[in-house]
Amino acid sequence: MTAADRPALQAIAVRAGYRRRRRHPAVTVLSDVHLAARPGELITLIGPNGAGKSTLLRTLVGAQPPLGGRVLLDGHDLAALSPRERARRLAVTLTEPVDVGMMSVEAVVALGRLPYRSWIGRSTARDRAAVDRALVDAGVEELRHRGLGDLSDGERQRVMVARALAQEPAVLVLDEPTAFLDVARRIELAAMLTRLTATTGAAIILSTHDLAFALRRADQVWLVGADGAVTAGAPEDLAYGDAVARTFTGENMSFDDAAATIVVADGGVPGATVRVAADGRVRQWAEHAVRRAGWEPTADACAHVLEVEAGPPCRWRVDGAAVPDADRGRGVGFESLVGHLRRRATSLPEGVRAGRPRFPD
Repeated sequence: MTAADRPALQAIAVRAGYRRRRRHPAVTVLSDVHLAARPGELITLIGPNGAGKSTLLRTLVGAQPPLGGRVLLDGHDLAALSPRERARRLAVTLTEPVDVGMMSVEAVVALGRLPYRSWIGRSTARDRAAVDRALVDAGVEELRHRGLGDLSDGERQRVMVARALAQEPAVLVLDEPTAFLDVARRIELAAMLTRLTATTGAAIILSTHDLAFALRRADQVWLVGADGAVTAGAPEDLAYGDAVARTFTGENMSFDDAAATIVVADGGVPGATVRVAADGRVRQWAEHAVRRAGWEPTADACAHVLEVEAGPPCRWRVDGAAVPDADRGRGVGFESLVGHLRRRATSLPEGVRAGRPRFPD
């Protein structure tokens, strides 16, 4: 195997867990784990709470030794590397905020060069170039002279990624990097990480609870199951092969292929269907409102027909040849549509009652 083909990080028959006090047996959380992170890949680590994601991550970065098997970093046994050698190949960014006092952004990013400096601690031209490049790659160059404490959560997260990039690692590991970010900042971070895999050639591994992000962005997904098994593969393979559904679905939940996420699937109004007569975005959100009201949109012929005219605000009308007068209605806006459909549920055939909507989890 050439250096170009060699995984940046590899787990070989790893048994992950923790050792308790003496005379007590070790506790195994995950067994026989085989994983390979290749250069230039974005890898997401997902799984239910308590399945062992954090235990696996700590084992892969050397924060705790494996109970069995080996972890290889750039072809070298992780356990045999010195802290300095490990830091030159592996960078880790944690969710918890780091207290760096009154340091500027540039000074914080420069901390990533410590593994390369001599005991004197002086920075070189290469160090300064690496810091400049990391600031640009992480999109925080304009924040260079600001204090870290003055930044937003999203900006701080980018700065910590820049610090990790300054290490020039072969592997970058991020623990829940989107945990405290709003939707816009999550999208920005996701786009940045995707770009960095191409520009830096590093393998980027991140743990996340955002299933839709994991399936839409990742080159590879590491799926930790509640049974202690870890399955690795392309997101499409894991979703199509039902591995994701088996891991995350439970009572009243199912995996929605179109939304690439878990949805509540405990019904709605049994037998309550409506055909939506609309196009484009107005149809999409009309069907969204219909489901929220507990009904199910259908393309098949049925008694209830919902006609929606684009707005905003939209105008709607529920009609149909076999629809009782009490079920007919018209109005303006989706709020009034949902209210109408929920009230009309009581006039459907006997035994039909309003249920909970099918909605993304």
